Formats: sequence, structure tokens, C-alpha cells
Amino acid sequence: MFASIANIPIFLLFFVISVGLTALYLFVYTFATAHNEFALIRQNVVSAAIALGLSLIGFALPLSSAVVYAVTVVDLVIWGLIAMVVQIAAYGLVRVMIPNLSQRIASGEMSAALFLGAISLAAGILNASAMTF
Repeated sequence: MFASIANIPIFLLFFVISVGLTALYLFVYTFATAHNEFALIRQNVVSAAIALGLSLIGFALPLSSAVVYAVTVVDLVIWGLIAMVVQIAAYGLVRVMIPNLSQRIASGEMSAALFLGAISLAAGILNASAMTF
């Protein structure tokens, strides 16, 4: 029973690193996109919230897999950064497929937001399942 309490420092370390990687992901992702998600969300543009939210889930899934399988903090950070690259690449792919993606999301078009979100989520699921090192 008390053996699990001994793991609290490791839990806290991995949790704090995961939160930090998530914050870094949000910063990098919102910098990489051609629209300002947080400004749009403040203006109640639901399409921006959906696209960003599903992208965040698409990042969190492989990050959680990295937490499960990481042996060291370095493992966690490396695989977290790989998850970030995959999500940025997914956005880039959708942007190639839909050249006016950001304008459509900014104007509230749900189809563009849902497609981006679905691709982001699918990329995250595939990324997480591949992280079985």
C-alpha cells in the first residue's frame, strides 16, 4: 500500500514535464498556424476552438503513451517532441489540401475545423499506437 506513495516524486516529475510539453505544444502550434486560435476563441469562434481542441487531444494521446513507455525523462521529452512534430506536420498536410484553411476557420466554417481536427486526432492515435517502444 505505501509502496505506491514512494512513486509520487516520479509521478510529479513526469506530470510537470508533460504539462510543460503541452504548454510548449500550444505555443508552437498556435505560432505555426496562420490564424490566431486564442483570439478567435475569445471572439467565440467555435470552429477555432474545435480545431485547436482536437489538435490538443491529438497531441495528448501520444504524449500519454510516451509517459507510459518512457524509461527516463529524456525519453519522455524526445517522444513528446516527436508527437509535437507529427501534429505540426498534420496541420501542414491539411493546409496543403485546403489552402485557405485558416481563413475558413477564422470565418467560422465548421467543415474545415472538423476536417483539421479529425486529421489531428487520427495522427495522434496512430502516433500513440506506434510509440510502443
